[in-house]
Amino acid sequence: MAESRGRVWTGVIRVGPHRGDHRVAVRAVLSVGIPLLVLLALGRLDLSVYASFGAFAALYGRTDLPRTRVRMQAVAGSVLVSCMLVGTALSALATPAIASVAVVALLAAVVTLFAYRAQWHPPGALFAVFAAGATASFPATGATFLTVLLVGGASVLWSLLVTTVFVLARRGSWRRPARTRPPIGSVAWEMTATVGVAALLAGIAGVLLIGTHWYWAMVGAVAAVGGAHVTARLIRGVQRLVGTLLGVAIAAGLLALDLPPWVVLLVAVALQAGAELFVGRNYGIAMLFITPLALLMVSLASPVAPEMLLRDRVIETVIGVAVGTLVAIVSAGLRRRSARS
Repeated sequence: MAESRGRVWTGVIRVGPHRGDHRVAVRAVLSVGIPLLVLLALGRLDLSVYASFGAFAALYGRTDLPRTRVRMQAVAGSVLVSCMLVGTALSALATPAIASVAVVALLAAVVTLFAYRAQWHPPGALFAVFAAGATASFPATGATFLTVLLVGGASVLWSLLVTTVFVLARRGSWRRPARTRPPIGSVAWEMTATVGVAALLAGIAGVLLIGTHWYWAMVGAVAAVGGAHVTARLIRGVQRLVGTLLGVAIAAGLLALDLPPWVVLLVAVALQAGAELFVGRNYGIAMLFITPLALLMVSLASPVAPEMLLRDRVIETVIGVAVGTLVAIVSAGLRRRSARS
């Protein structure tokens, strides 16, 4: 038991080696920053969430060969836009929160299975859950669907253009070796079920206990069950919880400054760069950047009292990580029992 705890805490504080993360950070800054600056010039920062989620396509395939990376980003971008459309439909139909949670949890399970089969990097459905849950929480009408397609789709295309330019500038090879896809076996189904159950339970708890920003609980749960085995899941959960709590403190300071929108965008772009420099090396450190980034973007798109925003982020994350960790432990126990029988 002591050895197991030691592995967890060693994993929590371990910082991986730097492997070209600066190039990924520059691509992410351009992919996210330019669409936001365009919206600022148009006076439509209320659409910044749609642009940001579309631009998240640039975060996929960071370690893959050029053709694989561009293809993965194109598919991931399409999935993210589709998730925003699902969330928009839930909002436009005034779907009850519990029903919205169920839909987003099902989406989490489906995307998890798809990401496993397609060997996405980063793996899993975290961004998909975030995109669907956030848009389900924003007011929407029939016209919003076209807005999502235009703004989100344009951001995806822009991120693909940025990636392609970087590839050509570095004269990267567009050839790629044959990429074998893992079969859909017991591991994939266990991951899918674990993510779906964790997201569902965390979302329901978030709705019943807090009521607002329930999708943060789902995102926290999905992050906590994202590892390949229980130790990795525990490490991820602790890193997300500690990183979020410290990140909320940073966000509180930034929100208290009442910065003008253009300064908020510059800070957001800098935070995005910091997140990409560390997300592959230590998830907890990355959360120091990701948490204030998410809160700043939500405050731009849908102004809310900072106190409520910060409170919801902390409580919903605690709920999500607690539920996700519990589901991860139960899942590991069931897997061991099944292996022995």
